Amino acid sequence: MEWTPMEINPELMKCLGVGESWRFVDVVGLESEQLAAVPKPCCALMLLFPLTQQHESFRQQQADKVAADSEVYFLKQTAGNSCGTVALLHAVANNKSKPTFGDDSVLKKFLDETANMSADERAKLLEGNKAIRDAHNEVAVQGQCRPEADKINFHFIAFVNVNGQLYEFDGRMNGPVKHGATKDESFITDAAKVCRGFMEREQGEVRFSSVALCHS
Repeated sequence: MEWTPMEINPELMKCLGVGESWRFVDVVGLESEQLAAVPKPCCALMLLFPLTQQHESFRQQQADKVAADSEVYFLKQTAGNSCGTVALLHAVANNKSKPTFGDDSVLKKFLDETANMSADERAKLLEGNKAIRDAHNEVAVQGQCRPEADKINFHFIAFVNVNGQLYEFDGRMNGPVKHGATKDESFITDAAKVCRGFMEREQGEVRFSSVALCHS
């Protein structure tokens, strides 16, 4: 069974058994005055953007910037259309002490089972995880403007503060990218600055959106 293209939807957290103390909120813009409206604390920022030739060229230049860091949780995306769930996994796994989980949370079970696995092993297990795929597909069909409608390949990535370092998690790469020091108070501003770089590289492209994982 395939993975359906999806938006990040608050219902996905619920379906995966994550408690309601943390939730996704839309980020209407990446400038300081717009970021001020994002609830605090915020522990992850996710960016949705089109996969263009400019982006692919940029990623090739970034290949040597991948961080081989055992303190972060990283998994590769090998299942098509699963990038939304992979971004969510990166956001939650690298903030595992913050959200609460239900007793039967399929997400917590997956994170516990894969804690000591390699990025490739985690990817293989995710591909075969029917419970997570079913939750993903159930939420995906609820989307009002799913990415597939545009016939453009869109992709989700996540930015997380891990032990005072800003990391970018993209399942299409071989590991996370480290962007330098950050703090809880400045995290969303620091992550948004990197996101603006994505937008500036895509001259004239406006199909970007972002959501933040915030305490409710």
